[in-house]
Amino acid sequence: MLERIGSVALPSRRTDGYDHADVHQRSGKVYIAHTANDSVEVVDGVRLEHIATISGCTEASGVLCAQEEGLVFAASRGEGKVLVIDAGSDKKVSEVRAGKKPNGLAWDPHRGHLLVADVGDNKARLLDPQSGRALAELALEGRPRWSLYEQSLDLFLLNIRDPPGVALISPDSFAVKKFVPISVKGPHGLEAVPGAGRGFVACDGKSLVEVDFANGKELGSVPLSGEPDVLWLNPAKGRIYCAIGEPGVIDVIDTRRLVPLEKLPTEEGAHTLTFDVKRQRLYALMPKSQCAAVFAERSAQDWPGGSAGPTETG
Repeated sequence: MLERIGSVALPSRRTDGYDHADVHQRSGKVYIAHTANDSVEVVDGVRLEHIATISGCTEASGVLCAQEEGLVFAASRGEGKVLVIDAGSDKKVSEVRAGKKPNGLAWDPHRGHLLVADVGDNKARLLDPQSGRALAELALEGRPRWSLYEQSLDLFLLNIRDPPGVALISPDSFAVKKFVPISVKGPHGLEAVPGAGRGFVACDGKSLVEVDFANGKELGSVPLSGEPDVLWLNPAKGRIYCAIGEPGVIDVIDTRRLVPLEKLPTEEGAHTLTFDVKRQRLYALMPKSQCAAVFAERSAQDWPGGSAGPTETG
């Protein structure tokens, strides 16, 4: 059960643009791709206040925290580069060339390599952020969307919009090891259950599909309230949070039973969010309100009478 506990005002020139965001778990800092401002905005998730603007990220899109390394990667879709940011100082350390329009990012902590999915030429590139070198390039079957590194399979997972499916990419050969077709059009958001070899794909066809990546099979699906964008998994609670810009809600799905739990109103156009696993806080980015709305998990016993609480909260 989610309860709104506050909001953090974000500097904005226009009301049309947040993209991916991620949380540095050790510090609780939230890094937000502010596409409209060509910047990465930094929020202190402990004190719930905006603390920094990192400029020079034209058409900011993908943002990803390398947790153990204390680094933040931010894709500049407008300039074909990835910014490398130190999570301690919030200062830009370097820039790495990354193709035409870098967007989705995935980090392999074992090899220290970064996958960059390019929506300009439908390619994936493997970068070494330390040296700044491009190590490999891979032509994809279609437009890439969300990507991640799945540790238990030792594979990059990359959603392809059309043909709808998930490309499983070897981090060593940087070739597609398997392509898992998805029966619903437009795979977009993507999450993996740690150590399970399975996960979830949110599709433009208004469905969340559970997938066994190891065996290449769909395990089930559940309808969504609209066309989804970003997914975040809460492993401790067995829940998926799915941002839906129209009509402006977060669908909360029980990952164990694959059933809807809650529909949380946000606002029209709020298509992206991020989750702090350590502090159990969810950040929904609100373009019209120009803020990050902050929600916290409440357990069933916190509700009056110890019930499971309402199915919708405002």
